[in-house]
Amino acid sequence: QMKTHALGSGFVIDNKGLILTNNHVVEKATEIKVKLEKGKEYTAKVLGRDPKTDLALIQVKPDGDFPKPLPLGDSDATRVGDWVMAVGNPFGLGETVTVGIISARGRIIGAGPYDDFLQTDAAINPGNSGGPLFNMKGEVVGINTAIIAQGQGIGFAIPINMAKELLPQLETGKVVRGWIGVMIQEISPELAKSFNLKDNKGVLVSEVTKGSPAEHAGLKQGDVITGYNGKPVENAHTLPRLVAATAPDSKAKLDVVRDGKTLSVEVTIGNMPQTMEEAKASPEKDQAWGMTVQDITPELAQQLGLDAHEHGVVVSNVQPGSAAGDAGLRPGDVIKEVNRQKIKS
Repeated sequence: QMKTHALGSGFVIDNKGLILTNNHVVEKATEIKVKLEKGKEYTAKVLGRDPKTDLALIQVKPDGDFPKPLPLGDSDATRVGDWVMAVGNPFGLGETVTVGIISARGRIIGAGPYDDFLQTDAAINPGNSGGPLFNMKGEVVGINTAIIAQGQGIGFAIPINMAKELLPQLETGKVVRGWIGVMIQEISPELAKSFNLKDNKGVLVSEVTKGSPAEHAGLKQGDVITGYNGKPVENAHTLPRLVAATAPDSKAKLDVVRDGKTLSVEVTIGNMPQTMEEAKASPEKDQAWGMTVQDITPELAQQLGLDAHEHGVVVSNVQPGSAAGDAGLRPGDVIKEVNRQKIKS
């Protein structure tokens, strides 16, 4: 069997020989070698990997020549326009430093369920993956991770705060995530109008899983979650990330809008099931039409100002450019008949 070699970067985070890098750098490796700036090599072992955030923690046996750990900064304190430096091993050329700025925060690029990337124009190339992104204080604020093919000056780094939250779990070799058991969706301007909301900030609870922490806490379909433990919930990507980072069995405070009133709901965080299939409460999705619909519950009927015994389904999401979108369907519409056949669910 032919052996292949791959290159990546990483950085030392403590005196025990722990090195932080990307999961995609080490996930298929049968042997990992760490080469320092002066050429000395160490054999490393993987302590923990997390494909969902593309983070991995490896360890070598340090000796007297081992580098000092890098200081970890606060990625939440970074601002668009801040100067940063990316360090890595692009194309296997060796230690390389590039300079740029933070171009954007909170980027979602479809790499995983918890995307929250820092975007930078500091040059990041193959081989840079896993290397540190420094602020001007010499603190690590990100882990260089991804580039866009043919995208000059567009690179992405995982915020170091996300890594710091996971480090204790990566060191044990097992990542456990929090879970509350709700299906959520973005609040479009149409839904905001239907629910008499001031704006489209927050997320709409479209389904609550039976027996879940959310159900035990009293969350209901039609609730709008606007805050989580004092942090604003801006969109449907924010809440899953915040919940997943919360330790199971701990308490979390949700800011909820229900029937036009703001209330606080305390939920005990559960352990995310190994397979979400056993806990998924998924609205029915018509792939051909490009829309998502859900049954009209009494709570949802009240929110939308419908009769409690109204039959049909509510359109909860419409894909741009889909047949449903081209036909003029919008979130909040109620479909009562299809080809003169009444719809009940």
